[in-house]
Amino acid sequence: MTDDDNTRSRHAVVVGGGLAGVTTALQLAGAGVRVTLVEGRPRLGGLAFSFRRGDLTVDNGQHVYLRCCTAYRWFLERVGGAHLAPLQDRLDVPVLDVAPARGPRLGRLRRTGLPVPLHLAAGLASYPHLSLAERASVGRAALALGKLDPADPALDGIDFATWLGRHGQSRRTIDALWDLVGVATLNATAPNASMGLAAMVFKTGLLSEPGAADIGWARVPLGELHDTLARKALDSAGVRTELSTRVRDISRAGHGRWLVEVDGEQLQADTVVLAVPQRETHALLPEGALEDPDRLLDIGTAPILNIHVLYDRKVLRRPFFAALGTPVQWVFDRTEASGLRHGQYLALSQSAAEAEIDTPVSVLRERYLPELERLLPAARGAGVRDFFVTRERTATFAPAPGVGRLRPGARTRAPGLYLAGSWTATGWPATMESAVRSGFSAAGAALSALGRPHEHPLKEAA
Repeated sequence: MTDDDNTRSRHAVVVGGGLAGVTTALQLAGAGVRVTLVEGRPRLGGLAFSFRRGDLTVDNGQHVYLRCCTAYRWFLERVGGAHLAPLQDRLDVPVLDVAPARGPRLGRLRRTGLPVPLHLAAGLASYPHLSLAERASVGRAALALGKLDPADPALDGIDFATWLGRHGQSRRTIDALWDLVGVATLNATAPNASMGLAAMVFKTGLLSEPGAADIGWARVPLGELHDTLARKALDSAGVRTELSTRVRDISRAGHGRWLVEVDGEQLQADTVVLAVPQRETHALLPEGALEDPDRLLDIGTAPILNIHVLYDRKVLRRPFFAALGTPVQWVFDRTEASGLRHGQYLALSQSAAEAEIDTPVSVLRERYLPELERLLPAARGAGVRDFFVTRERTATFAPAPGVGRLRPGARTRAPGLYLAGSWTATGWPATMESAVRSGFSAAGAALSALGRPHEHPLKEAA
């Protein structure tokens, strides 16, 4: 490396304006690198965004995070939005079961302030949706899970249901507890989820520290956090952000640099970070960048369906709840965040939605409105002002057994070219946390190659 190389302004092009790309750009710019971020959509935020529907601002889907999601919490702080997405003081999840003959029965998954694992003992002991024997079996399985290493490659090769079966978990226990949490976090039911990823979720969220699973969610539209505030943070960091701009090609330029061809312009860069989904990454990868690029195409995708219902009056008094004995999974009150002034707006988040992702709206309406009336007696007779659906057919990568060996790291075989995205090898499932962590990894690898001093934002990974 010559003195000229050390002194001239380094330029990085980040392709993709989701959480991974924005994080990468902020980290690179913070280390003094000149950054251009290119995003094909007219907004930032990737698959966690908002849009207008009449007078309302609507999220494409309900996204939550946990206290253990330290990278996403860093992101919120970095863009100045932490106060807009607060965490619960203590984990408390209302769970309504509609199966009992007497009508919906309410249970709660909650913790105390006691040390791990005692913090969950009282909540499990009083959880009415499992028998005494089933609750005892959950405790034994949790202790066994706590001894696992989620990074063990052997765990990636088996499915979560097989492991649960080996540890005495009944079908009811899986439905009322393990899948209740796992489907929402993994976007897959236990038979379709890698045990390695399941172990990571449950061990980190439930067994790392008492407050690890406390839930946080945005009290404002996601677009305010992931687009408006993110764009402001990028501007303040000196990042050039180009929206509605497609990358057409990435190729080698002279002197070890890269040439990024976008709409109507060619960008020269010392560093390129691809922070787009795996299929788009595969299409843009220069030859030789990965030993077996087609493995990216073997990383499957999984859909999420979101159902939006506007009632003419208040039918739910809680901010959210989970459901059993019904197709309904999780229901959130989005009235205030959307700007609705009269009535109530509920959002149903339906993960692992392969069976319903293409179902017509009329059929979904006939199916889900009666289910909501079963769960919420106050909804009976309430007027439905609007009913609509948002579909993310490729919402996440599929966390199937064996996916761990397919997920690439941040570095490629091509010097100066890096990968980011929740689908890369972060150790986490496809969450906002995974996306931000991938941005840390890509930026860290790039800065090391450029000889720029930097520190990892998270103390635990420093």
